[in-house]
Amino acid sequence: MPLAGVDTVDIEALVYEHRQLQEQYQRCSQALATAAHDLRTPLAVVSGYIELLMSGKLGDLNDRQQRVLHDMQSSSSRLQRLITDFLTFSALETGTLNLRLEDDSSLHECLLEICGFWLPRFQAKEIAFYCLGTENIRPFMFDRDRIQRVVSNLLENALKFTPSGGTVWLNAEMQMWERRVADNPASYRSDRRSERTSTPNAVRITVADTGRGIPPEYHQDIFCDFFQVPDERESNDGMGLGLGIARRLVHAHGGKLWVESDPGNGCKFSFLVPLRQNRRDE
Repeated sequence: MPLAGVDTVDIEALVYEHRQLQEQYQRCSQALATAAHDLRTPLAVVSGYIELLMSGKLGDLNDRQQRVLHDMQSSSSRLQRLITDFLTFSALETGTLNLRLEDDSSLHECLLEICGFWLPRFQAKEIAFYCLGTENIRPFMFDRDRIQRVVSNLLENALKFTPSGGTVWLNAEMQMWERRVADNPASYRSDRRSERTSTPNAVRITVADTGRGIPPEYHQDIFCDFFQVPDERESNDGMGLGLGIARRLVHAHGGKLWVESDPGNGCKFSFLVPLRQNRRDE
């Protein structure tokens, strides 16, 4: 039924324009994703030559040459992360990214590998980094690469916004997640009463830091695509995709991601991953 005071022709025109904008957006996303994908090969070649030079196999380097190569390697790694972010975003937007869920995957080994990768980076910035509680998580079904991607995005933010002398924690623990069903709450309550509510049904992974914190008014916006907190735009070398990608990957696992933070008191990002992926509880 047409809205009062709105012509049917106007509604059809709006629907047509909306469809045109969607198609244009999809074409732009695909074109940019293709360009990002094409950049990966030459970037890999450049990175390979940088590593070869730094290894000394082509001759000794003086201190100045080593510093230049180190800066080149840092810039190359940054560009690689930007390309990977955009390709992941494009795959999530077009629905072509599929989770590779594996039975009895070890979260402890998954996070231990992440800690080994990030520890030197925190040490270089003189930030204390602690990885806690991961050995107590029993194996369950999840996509190892995607969970590592989520944790890495959170750790990268912590590294970026925590000053030297600060502290970052990565923690994992079993948790009982009381999930709600909007379609049939009565059925939900009946099912929940029949279960042992004391049994953990999810894993909670947390990255906390002693950085500058995030104002409450931005706690939802930071998970939007291409969003950056206004005061941090000039100092941020990313595209504002990291947290948006992390949220989508967590949602793909049937979980949720949120932040607790106040300005000057650091940030605590947490996400829940259900232990049973073959059951839809919400």
